[in-house]
Amino acid sequence: MQEDISEAEAKARAELAAAYRLAAHHGWDDGIGTHFSARVPGPETHFLLLPLGMMYEEVTATSLVKVDLDGNVVGGPEGARINRAGFMIHSYIHREIPEAHCVFHCHTVAGIAVGAQKRGLLPLSFHAMFLHDRLGYHDLEGVTVDEDEMPRMVEALNGKNGLILRNHGTLVAAPTIAEAFFYLFHLEKACEIQVAAGASSELIIPSNAMVSHFRSQVDAGFDYIAQLTWEAMLRKDERNGRRDPLHVPPIA
Repeated sequence: MQEDISEAEAKARAELAAAYRLAAHHGWDDGIGTHFSARVPGPETHFLLLPLGMMYEEVTATSLVKVDLDGNVVGGPEGARINRAGFMIHSYIHREIPEAHCVFHCHTVAGIAVGAQKRGLLPLSFHAMFLHDRLGYHDLEGVTVDEDEMPRMVEALNGKNGLILRNHGTLVAAPTIAEAFFYLFHLEKACEIQVAAGASSELIIPSNAMVSHFRSQVDAGFDYIAQLTWEAMLRKDERNGRRDPLHVPPIA
């Protein structure tokens, strides 16, 4: 690191690095493609993401790059660069949806497969029901390097917790790393279940009333469950032996 950082930034770096490694553990990575980003706590509007060319499994707290909303590098390892095209999605969402402090984007087989289905994500499982009415949909417009596309993507996400990017992948946005990881876990699991169930000629799809009932049961304790799930995932990351110098303290 080429600069002193606050305790809050150190914690954000540790948790975001763990999120990258845990995503690799779950098979949500895609070579050196896709990105997770998280806002650095503090008065400046700065964000962390992985450097250009690094795989998810390699990310550590000290390797993360700090950038501004325009993708300019303002901190992190000396000489580090970012994929500016990849950060375009993140920068627009962070700018236009201020509460979206964390944005996670994946290109998984299941996520792309569901995005290629006309009906999108169906309420076939608890995982999918949890995301009912919380997902937007954005049609494919080519490689996400055109600024003209970004307002339409932001509009599709605004007021939601995630996006199905048609023929492209999945994306979630949340105020905290814990919540973003929780949403992504359930979204990816729901897509995997739907793809697996697609082998059947007839699907049992719960009614809208049942889906609403399920949502009412789980919504009340969401913050608590999301945090407990994230703490458990951090312990998994530690058991995998990827403890770095800025890692959060062990959980009692």
